[in-house]
Amino acid sequence: MITVYGIKNCDTVRKALKWLEARGAAHQFHDFRKDGLARDQLESWVAELGTDILLNKRGTTWRKLPDDQKENPGEAAIIDLLLTHPAMIKRPVFDFGGFRRVGFSKRDQAEIAALLDGEIA
Repeated sequence: MITVYGIKNCDTVRKALKWLEARGAAHQFHDFRKDGLARDQLESWVAELGTDILLNKRGTTWRKLPDDQKENPGEAAIIDLLLTHPAMIKRPVFDFGGFRRVGFSKRDQAEIAALLDGEIA
């Protein structure tokens, strides 16, 4: 089963969930804001994916941060920011159990569909 992490009111997350439902893919949703996120889980995501993939610098939450927090933050500081402000995590995060994917572009959709077709076949 796929776990989709994100924020309930995020349009991209809603599209991803509808897309998975339409494909009949078994999944569950985990809302960062409602359900929280453990530090060790976020640390493992950072180790696997890197902060460049997880940190959304295009959102309003990032832009509203003081400049001193945005200037060359280290990995630990980024993890602290993401735990404090989960809206800064790029989304959706798809957890396939053994690995994760972030995003839902057309390319992501094609790659996720290929993974699902491989699981179903």
